[in-house]
Amino acid sequence: MLIGAGLSLVILMVAMAAASLIAERTRRSGFIDGIWALATGIAALVMILLLPGPIERPLIVALMIAVWAVRLSRHLVGRTLGAGVDDPRYAALRRQWGETAPRRLFLFLQMQAIAGWLLALAAAAAAARVGPLGWQDACAAAVVLLALIGEWHSDRTLAAFRRDRPGEVCDRGLWGWSRHPNYFFEWLFWVGIAVIGINGLHWQTALVLVAPISIYWLLVHVSGIPPLERHMLESRGEPFRAYQARVSPFFPWPPKIGQDNQRDSTR
Repeated sequence: MLIGAGLSLVILMVAMAAASLIAERTRRSGFIDGIWALATGIAALVMILLLPGPIERPLIVALMIAVWAVRLSRHLVGRTLGAGVDDPRYAALRRQWGETAPRRLFLFLQMQAIAGWLLALAAAAAAARVGPLGWQDACAAAVVLLALIGEWHSDRTLAAFRRDRPGEVCDRGLWGWSRHPNYFFEWLFWVGIAVIGINGLHWQTALVLVAPISIYWLLVHVSGIPPLERHMLESRGEPFRAYQARVSPFFPWPPKIGQDNQRDSTR
């Protein structure tokens, strides 16, 4: 597993170095996240497929990771190609960094490479759990399937809404129960991967739990919700502020009644 871990880290570091160059050449930073998702998936597959021992569980985890990586990277790259403008989160970082932006973006993306490597390592640890397939694997597969379907549905709902009512604040479907259902289901996917690898008080359990804990922290407190909501407040103003008051930020929950009765406000 050590060889696979080292090779995976190299793959991610090279991929994110390439992502920084692409972002600088095209001024379309949205490609970064698509490259990261695909590179994280490849890094995880390398580690998983180099595991010794029975192949049943590694193959199942590898399939889950492959579906996740291809779907997410395809969605993110497609969204970037159709946007016509730079990703507002990275655009804000460029303005903040000024002339040092190219160097600081490179270093920032190398940190993302390490974050992706930790996810890949957790997936490989989950795949390495010994023992026959059983109810634990079935429960994990159900969680992963729910997460993939939920994220796909959330992305489609938002894309359709933006075509129909551009410039507004989407509260259709799951977007009326969570301000970021796509982020929630992304986190839930890694919860499912962790469930596969939980093995009592074994070191393996601590390693697989790195994935849902780290992705929650990044999405909720670092690179997900905070910069996106700052952009939404700047671009949408009071309608988004009312949406914030009514709808849960992350975990899906029935919206608050009485905060804002205008259900046709939009994202």
